[in-house]
Order: sequence, then C-alpha cells, then structure tokens
Amino acid sequence: MTDRRNFIKKAAIGTGALALSTSAFPNILFKKPKDQIGVALMGLGYYSTDLLAPALQLTKHCKLTGIVTGSPEKAKKWQEKHKLKDKNIYNYDNLDSIANNPDIDVVYVVVPPFRHKEFVLRLAAAGKHVWCEKPMAMTEDECQVMIDACRKNKVQLTIGYRMQHEPNTQQIIKYGREKTFGAVKFVTASAGFRAGWGKDDHWKMDRSKGGSPLYDMGVYSLNAARYCVGEEPIAVLAQDRTTDYTRYPNGDETTLFQLEFPSGALANCMTTFSMNIGSLEVNTEKGWYRLLPFQAYSGVNGVNSKGELLNAFIENEQAKQMDDDALAILNNTSVLVPGEEGLRDIRVVEAIIKSAKQDRRITL
Repeated sequence: MTDRRNFIKKAAIGTGALALSTSAFPNILFKKPKDQIGVALMGLGYYSTDLLAPALQLTKHCKLTGIVTGSPEKAKKWQEKHKLKDKNIYNYDNLDSIANNPDIDVVYVVVPPFRHKEFVLRLAAAGKHVWCEKPMAMTEDECQVMIDACRKNKVQLTIGYRMQHEPNTQQIIKYGREKTFGAVKFVTASAGFRAGWGKDDHWKMDRSKGGSPLYDMGVYSLNAARYCVGEEPIAVLAQDRTTDYTRYPNGDETTLFQLEFPSGALANCMTTFSMNIGSLEVNTEKGWYRLLPFQAYSGVNGVNSKGELLNAFIENEQAKQMDDDALAILNNTSVLVPGEEGLRDIRVVEAIIKSAKQDRRITL
C-alpha cells in the first residue's frame, strides 16, 4: 500500500513538471508544423505582376515572401506593395545567398526560357525547390541537366503547366485514361493570340530566347495532344508560315504540326502570334469531347457527345496550381507536373523545328 502511495505521489510530481515545461517551452516540445510555404517570384514582368502575385493572395498553402529581379526600381515598388522584408529581396548577382534564408522555400522562375537552366541549377544548389514556368528550357539536354540537378540536391522541380491543374482539363484526361468514349483517334488543338507588344525586339519574338509561337504557346497544343492521347508521339511533320517577315524574319509567325502516336492516333496542332485562337477537340471510337477555350486564364469549359457539360469552376487557375504544388512540398509527395513532363514536350519541340526547317517527317 505504501509503495502504491509513493508511486502516485511521484507520478503527480512528474505530471506537474511536464505541465510546467510545456507552458514554459511550448515551441520546444510541441513545434507547430509548417502549413504554408514561402514563395519568391523570379522575374517581375507581366505574368508575375498581373497574375502570379495576385493569385498568391488567394492561396491557402503558400504566400509571397520574396522576389528576385535585376531591376532595382521594380524591387522597391514590389517591396512596398507586398510588405516584403529587406533580406528577402534578391538580384541575379546575390541569388546564391538565398540558401541561408528560411523565409523562402521555393522560387518560381518566370524569366525568359533561355535563362531557365542557369537559374534552376543555382537554386537547386542553394537547396530551394523550383517552380519553372513553361516552356521548361530550350533543349532536351538542358531539361535533363535541370532534372538531374534538382534530384541531386533533393529539391522538387515542377513545371508551370497550369492546365493540368484545371478541373475540366483533368476530366478529359480521365476520359482518355479510362477510355470513357473508347480509344482516342484524332485530336485537334490550337493555341495563339495576336501579338501586340508594341516593339519588335520583345524576347517572345525571338525563338533563340525561348520565344516564338512554338515555345510560348505551341507547348499548350503539344501538351494537350499528349495528355489527351496518353501516349508519346513517334513522329512529327511541321511547317512554319508568316505574313510579316519584318517581325518574324525566321518565318515562324505560325507553326502547324501533326503528331503520330503508337496506337495510330493522330493530332493536328496549330500555334500562332497572328490571331486569337484556343480550342481542343478529341474524337474517339464512340464519341467526342471538347474544350473551348481550353487554355485561357479563366472560363475553360466544354461539352461531350452525351451532352454533358464540362463546366467545373475554380476562382483562379494560378492559385490552384500553386496550392497543388505547395502541398506536394509540405507533404513531400510527387508533384503533378514534374520536370520529366517538360522534357517530353521540349523533345518534340526540337523535332518540330527540325521538321519545319527540313520540310520532312521526323521520327522520334
């Protein structure tokens, strides 16, 4: 009986001590798990300014904590507008020191594509996760180097294909995967807009910098054909066309390309800077389905041959994309659109360029 009383007394003292320790040092014993990741935007042009920054105000799992820019004027305006700390403002020279900043978990690279590899390698070496805007890079080899660097440094690499996060697009991907309407036979996909940057030296006019309709918009059509069929192309036949050689001296104002797939499915694709287009239609053994528009920043919707509407709504595509990618980091799970997906597109882009230049069918 005496032993039992002593045990209870000691247990009570221990419990009191534990209660005291948890109240005195709550962060040591019960550290709150991180529920948001800090995002820095690299490259403060239109897409970051008008779309990504506002979208980050709508996200649940990430927040804007820093910027990387080569423009001191932009840095000052962004810092004031978004209440950013001095230590979270970086330029391209001091970027490597971002390794020592716990406020920033991931950097969204939104610079011209010809600089993607350079910055992704530096960020991976700094131990930061990377969200890389499409197109992933200039060549398949560059893509592979980026993938290898992120894998080596144990950071996630995801490519900014926002459409793969969009619910109506996810529905048609599911149709193809589950063969809801039978096997896919023929896909038509077009993506483009009438360019009006007000100057002829904009980087998007220059294919060597990752511009031109093919790199900028053509990857929408290409990626759509691939995710609708659910296979990788085995051959491509392409043509470049232009009506304005002053702005497009290489004749690539418009690019048309046909893809052949192992199952026998075909895709006719078009991309251009001369008109506003954006449609996707999939013809199958037992029906069809389409999205119109299919890669707009909002209002993506469609219908299938049963008359069923594809009209799921999300408030903001970029916010959905970034929240999905943030959760992959927080939960240490696979990303929806990994670097390998970007590489597969760029491999075909290189074949399209070769086919148009040589005016012949190229096998992959």
